[in-house]
Amino acid sequence: MSSKAKDLINDVVTADSLPTELPIDGFDHVELYVGNAKQASYYYQLGFGFELVGYSGLETGNRESVSYVLKQGSVNLVITGNFNHKSPIAQFVKDHGDGVKCIGFKVKDAKIAYATAISRGAKSIQEPITVTDQFGTYTSSIIEAYGDTIHRFVDRNNYQGNFAPKFKCANNQLSRTANLLSIDHIVANVEMKQLDQYVEFYKNVFGFYVYQYFDATDISTQFSALVSKVMANQSGSIKLPINEPYPAKFKSQIQEYIDFNEGCGIQHIAITTKDIITTVSTMAKNGIEFLKVPQNYYATLTNRVGTINESIDELAKLGILVDRDEDGYLLQIFSKPVQDRPTLFFEIIQRRGAKGFGKGNFQALFESIEQEQRLRGNL
Repeated sequence: MSSKAKDLINDVVTADSLPTELPIDGFDHVELYVGNAKQASYYYQLGFGFELVGYSGLETGNRESVSYVLKQGSVNLVITGNFNHKSPIAQFVKDHGDGVKCIGFKVKDAKIAYATAISRGAKSIQEPITVTDQFGTYTSSIIEAYGDTIHRFVDRNNYQGNFAPKFKCANNQLSRTANLLSIDHIVANVEMKQLDQYVEFYKNVFGFYVYQYFDATDISTQFSALVSKVMANQSGSIKLPINEPYPAKFKSQIQEYIDFNEGCGIQHIAITTKDIITTVSTMAKNGIEFLKVPQNYYATLTNRVGTINESIDELAKLGILVDRDEDGYLLQIFSKPVQDRPTLFFEIIQRRGAKGFGKGNFQALFESIEQEQRLRGNL
């Protein structure tokens, strides 16, 4: 660690106004490391309706990697590939397959966020770097999260360029927008008996709290189970559920993920929409495959959740789930894995007041996932 970084950390540690919670404004981006960034970016454009808005590669002076920035609503998805087999990107893909490397957070000051995190025990990956070009000033810093996953603090408040330095504007007509709006939450899977370790990490380093807790009786079948705690900031702009497998008769979906990912990492990204029926219909036409629950789920749906605005027939046709809590109800659906390994997938969610995560759907969802595990021979 440089002496400059140490001085910054010392200033933060001795400051009287040390914040109990890191001042994070929201999700900035999610970066995936993949084997072929060009082809993967096409998949997310054509299937999920993202628009290509930025590019970094040899043509922009980037000799280390190639990245495509995809945008829809406020969601920034960065698809990054490598130029040679010796790069850290290539090693990540070798170990884990295509998957999420980085969760980026918007902050007002990436230096202070980094210094605060390090002073509280976080491990440094990249000290704050500030770049000034014709578009303004951009600062970022990186800390370790779980496994090979990292968190990047991004301060682009005085930067008007395309996403980041060394990125140029890009555009094409491939996207078939699905009207996705924002990241609702991002879920991690960790190994057995590691859950509390990472809960403490987000408490102590970020100042987050346990928003919700689900034990093995909440998320289980006769064959498998898991435990989950949802970490969140006070404003609710960041929600990070963390799952760990629970001992049961057969292998849980979490253990299957860990086995094929060869360690812990991001299981799924939940993205909001205002019209889930239209969104899912569009994505299904674009070729995205979703998990389906048995049709008898819908026979008693209104008995469980009461009156809803959507057509039950339309929900049943698409396989969309519904749950209600004291604040309202939500609609959700989960994609099948989006790469060859049964690891990363996406959730599409529409909230009509509900603030939970679909607890009433856990049983049906878990059974649906187990059926997919049987087909793969992994249950």
